[in-house]
Amino acid sequence: MRSRPGTTAARLLLAAALAIACGCAALDEVAKVGTSVAESQGKISKEQAQSITRSTGALAKAAEDFTPEQEYYVGRSVGAVIANRYRPYRNDQVNDYINLLGQALAQASDRPETFGGYHFLVLDSDEINAFATPGGLIFVSRGMLRCCDGEDAVAAVLAHEIAHVQLRHGIQSIEQSRKTEALKVLAVEGTKTFGRKELADLTKTFEDSIGDITSTLINNGYSRAFEREADAAAVEILSRVGYDPNALSAMLREMGKRLKPGGLDFAKTHPSPASRIEEISSLGLRGPSSPAPPARQARFRKALGGV
Repeated sequence: MRSRPGTTAARLLLAAALAIACGCAALDEVAKVGTSVAESQGKISKEQAQSITRSTGALAKAAEDFTPEQEYYVGRSVGAVIANRYRPYRNDQVNDYINLLGQALAQASDRPETFGGYHFLVLDSDEINAFATPGGLIFVSRGMLRCCDGEDAVAAVLAHEIAHVQLRHGIQSIEQSRKTEALKVLAVEGTKTFGRKELADLTKTFEDSIGDITSTLINNGYSRAFEREADAAAVEILSRVGYDPNALSAMLREMGKRLKPGGLDFAKTHPSPASRIEEISSLGLRGPSSPAPPARQARFRKALGGV
């Protein structure tokens, strides 16, 4: 019995989609061969063959890892959205201090270099919040800095955001959303021949990844597992530089006093400070052998006293 062209096309596309979604991106080449054979036997038209090849190629691309350059450009685009939503704080002394501190912490991380380098900016917002985009753009609000009673606490905030970059949490979120959206398009269109609109929808999923990660950062937040990983990595970074590893818990306690239930800031996008403190305590941290140097506190007050 001869299969209808539309049915054959749908089966080829679905088989390639499942293989690629399972991590077998190399099978994209197999799909191309199968498509070519089906076309030569008259089971699918030339137009259908081209649609399948382009679609499976796009899906295979969704399964690829981002290069450092791609990660940088994605992060820069997300950063532009954040800078559009939150006004930058125009105070060179504050921003220079945050960048100096942030660069020192970044060099102590497991990922001291990114394609575009680390950059830190203070946002002129009373919201208690901080964001880290893929590639190393890190934003901290004035409201967040007001939760910090010393340089160790500021370092804890920055170390947590650096940890998100180090662990590529933003990129992981983008990759998953891309694959999910691509498969959704395929599921809807898999029973008929792909046309220009369907191919455009599939291709658009890659562009929409910018919006996906922005929404994750601003509206939804990372998973509890990601936040737990970032906290553990931040504690390690603090210890390497010589800051109090307990500073993150201390800062979270202060933040817990200031957060308003149902707010649109950190309280909406992160696990509760109490739950994070409990998990950090399980790391068995020890305090510093001596108090923070007076010069460190003086530097903190001089830079952030007016924030």
